[in-house]
Amino acid sequence: MTAADFLNSPFPSAIEMSDLDTTGPARFFNRELSWLAFNRRVLEEAENSHVPLLERLRFVSISANNLDEFYTVRVAGLRELAHAGQNKPAADGLTPAEQLVLIDKDARDLMHSQQIVWNKLRREMEKEGILLIPRSRLTRADLKFLEEFFLSQVFPVLSPLAVDPAHPFPFIPNTGLALALSLRRVSDGRLLKALLPIPAQINRFIALPAREGQDRFAALEDLLLLHINQMFPGYELKGSCQFRVLRDSDLEVEEEAEDLVREFEVALKRRRRGEVIRMKMSANAPADLKRLIVEQLHLEEGEVIELKGMIGVVDLKELVLDHRPDLLWQSFTPRVPERVQDHDGDMFAAIRQKDMLLHHPYETFDMVVRFLQQAARDPNVLAIKQTLYRTSKNSPIVGALCEAAEDGKSVTALVELKARFDEAANIRQSRMLERAGAHVVYGFMNYKTHAKISSVVRREGNRLVTYSHYGTGNYHPITAKIYTDLSFFTCDEALGRDATKVFNYLSGYAQPEGLENLSISPLMIKPKIIALLEREADFAQQGKPAEVWVKMNALIEPDVIDALYKASQAGVKITLVIRGICGIRPGIKGLSENIRVKSIVGRYLEHSRIACFGNGHGLPSKQAKVFISSADWMSRNLNRRVETFVECFNPTVKEQIVGQIMAANLRDEAQSWILRPDGSFYRPTSNDPDRMFNCHDYFMKNPSLSGRGSAGAKDVIQLANLHGAPA
Repeated sequence: MTAADFLNSPFPSAIEMSDLDTTGPARFFNRELSWLAFNRRVLEEAENSHVPLLERLRFVSISANNLDEFYTVRVAGLRELAHAGQNKPAADGLTPAEQLVLIDKDARDLMHSQQIVWNKLRREMEKEGILLIPRSRLTRADLKFLEEFFLSQVFPVLSPLAVDPAHPFPFIPNTGLALALSLRRVSDGRLLKALLPIPAQINRFIALPAREGQDRFAALEDLLLLHINQMFPGYELKGSCQFRVLRDSDLEVEEEAEDLVREFEVALKRRRRGEVIRMKMSANAPADLKRLIVEQLHLEEGEVIELKGMIGVVDLKELVLDHRPDLLWQSFTPRVPERVQDHDGDMFAAIRQKDMLLHHPYETFDMVVRFLQQAARDPNVLAIKQTLYRTSKNSPIVGALCEAAEDGKSVTALVELKARFDEAANIRQSRMLERAGAHVVYGFMNYKTHAKISSVVRREGNRLVTYSHYGTGNYHPITAKIYTDLSFFTCDEALGRDATKVFNYLSGYAQPEGLENLSISPLMIKPKIIALLEREADFAQQGKPAEVWVKMNALIEPDVIDALYKASQAGVKITLVIRGICGIRPGIKGLSENIRVKSIVGRYLEHSRIACFGNGHGLPSKQAKVFISSADWMSRNLNRRVETFVECFNPTVKEQIVGQIMAANLRDEAQSWILRPDGSFYRPTSNDPDRMFNCHDYFMKNPSLSGRGSAGAKDVIQLANLHGAPA
């Protein structure tokens, strides 16, 4: 079945799974194994011949980075539970120990596949003139160049370390790469074991002098092995291996910490010294070196992974060369919405005209930055309130907030210190904001604040107008270039009041009452979603059209999945676009015959969260109830985080979400994977792959409807027809 068949025809026939207990835990897929399946889809993009060569290399690096984070957080947590004897099963019925066994098998297969893909890409890169030169093929001129490079750029940074009773085994940081060396003193044959940490401050691949139009590189570890005699004079190398460690990077913070920032600063130092949970090392390493490393790092046999190939695949991103555009995605410049241009860049005027929804990265995230910079410099703006979960190092948004505070405006910033791996950056940002005079708050100890809200209060005549921005992604100008997200701008009074109540909740623990167009977790979103699904089930039982379209990164919340199963059994047609983790089993008779699931993995990272309910009219429909959200449908988002679930009422915005964004995602063939009832995925097929519909290409070529006005309606109608549904 092709993607066109899958999306434009009646639902695929459901299958019987008589051996599956659909009333028990088996009705859910395991979260961790589903995530590993997602990361395999990422890696398989590296084998997609329709992806430019160096972008394929980038996918290998991304899959390796993803796997590192998975181990340092998810596997670390399961390992701790298993060591503590915790046997409570996950929703799918697997205990932590059982999950670790299955994870280890799948992860080892994935790491082996990474090496196979890298070797294939390396051969293709050589044909394109990008060469990684091994030590044995370095020319005399190369060796002379590397000698000078070593002495001037590398040697001063190195810390060669003997390992003996007087020199204890050194600390290797998380993701640290090192050489283990077995040396013999020439003068008397005395043996020495040593470690040479490979400095992360120096590129892993060293550009050699160009020759015949080729880009030539040498690996840093080869450079170090070439110059062992300069670090250990009088010794000769008898054996060596590489190893790389991953450490537990989860954080625990005392609930009653008197100073939250100081407590996080201490916790970050603890993270750097977390227990080693996985080590990769060169296959066929000398036995004495392997034994030394394993003993000193207190590793169990199952925590050691021996690889024949490259250790530290994540570093391959350094070989994605900007000066080879012929091997990269064709460049794309995000659009400035026509409506903003019509108002000479005045964001407030553009929003006053009517609500505006921007689709990043196709519409530039600079509009969000401009919104806040304009607010900072506008004498009529009295107050700015802002949530910050993740943002860039030298954030223009933080800069705008500091400028506004220094100008005497009331600025409140909610900085989430528990944004994983961005805690240190967020502490720096909070200190900067405090110095500028902003009110900085840190939300709740028990909940992360993951909501994405900006609120600007502006005096217009004799009244105050609140301009609000609700987003599905972070206020991060760099990731906004590669993540697909939505920015909703409005001066709707109800949404302005809702935003104010949420900020009061975050800063003063005043639980919001009477929210009008907004739901927040952990108080309201989950019951709201379940009620909306039950309402669709009622429509189906009344014989009315009943349909649900959902797009998000992850779906694993058990109660929500059960509500989706019940809606399916009532006859509701449910189509889910779930990029990553998915715990729901589609297409099973008696359980989920009306549910279909696809995942999109391509040029951009699908990140926007959307939920559309037919409201008794099917989809697409002007009567649909349409929501954008900061939350995936996961337990942590719905039960332990502050998130937003915003209903959109503006007809143009609704048409853009349903008839343009969702329709294109559902229509996509080129980047789509279809989930089977057994948990496996398959890619759509076509006799003409070059003509397969690609939603990212479509969005790059077609402006967002609400940023353009009614001129974009023809595109939406055409796309809705492609999807096989009335506009």
